[in-house]
Amino acid sequence: MDRTRLSWRMRADASQEPDGAAGFGGIHGPGGPVGDGMGIQHTGRHGIWSMGLRAEDPARRGELAEAAVELEELGFGAIWLGGSSAVRHAVPLIEATTRLTVATGIQSIWQYEAGDTAAEYAALETAHPGRFLLGLGVSHAKLADQYRRPYSAMVAYLDALDAAGVPAERRVLAALGPRMLRLSRDRAAGSHPYLVTPEHTAQAREALGEGRLLAPELKVILETDPTRARATARAHLSFYLGLPNYTNTFLRLGFTEDDLTDGGSDRLIDAVYAWGDENRIRSRVDEFHAAGADHVALQVIDEGPGDALPREGWRRLAALLG
Repeated sequence: MDRTRLSWRMRADASQEPDGAAGFGGIHGPGGPVGDGMGIQHTGRHGIWSMGLRAEDPARRGELAEAAVELEELGFGAIWLGGSSAVRHAVPLIEATTRLTVATGIQSIWQYEAGDTAAEYAALETAHPGRFLLGLGVSHAKLADQYRRPYSAMVAYLDALDAAGVPAERRVLAALGPRMLRLSRDRAAGSHPYLVTPEHTAQAREALGEGRLLAPELKVILETDPTRARATARAHLSFYLGLPNYTNTFLRLGFTEDDLTDGGSDRLIDAVYAWGDENRIRSRVDEFHAAGADHVALQVIDEGPGDALPREGWRRLAALLG
């Protein structure tokens, strides 16, 4: 997509839903430090987004802790827990590591009460200060029966967190449209957009301004064959193409209805998935940084189950980003 077309065209009603560790050029990337009123929260330039790392099966606790320790050793600055994760899912990973930031990516405001979230946050902050970042989102109408007036609901949720003492600088919002991005700027440390392009990242940076954390998620397929890589991407993307918050965003970014059919056009797949050899994947990550991202949360996509831990893929990412 031509960068000259990066006009701010998003509709106002659209919404989507610790201490420094050296790695990948250093933890202090541009805009990377997020002030929290008690110190500095660091995410670094690159992190890992994972559904598997929030697994609740007690039998997997040792596996999750071991994986978190390895991610810290590999130099990643943050772990983002997918699947409407809560504060409690971050606890064992924080306990197992010494400096990683662990974030919810994201917690649905419909699933967890603000008061309970604030209490869990306070307990974790007391035990491990500066290690947790609360990512919040409004999810999607198809996934949440309570879904009504999502922007107003998020404002009310943030009001409740304020009253309970959760600092604005220790939370980020999943934001696609301009209203939620402005809320991310004014009521949070920044934004963690999911399933976006470098063009959206440039628009988000314009909306947030400087000094606010912008941490988009990017899906990575470690496959060089175009046919296999795109087939894996289409199998993964098909679920998201049924969610209007994402498809409407794609349309605003200049994609067409044809791009959204049959699992997504090559053009759409190549915009929201990084695939190919090491140089191509590194270049795609760099595009997000060049567009204004402080931090990129990398999700390895393969043909395995969604709650698997693609540890070999994480190692390959660390090597190519190092």
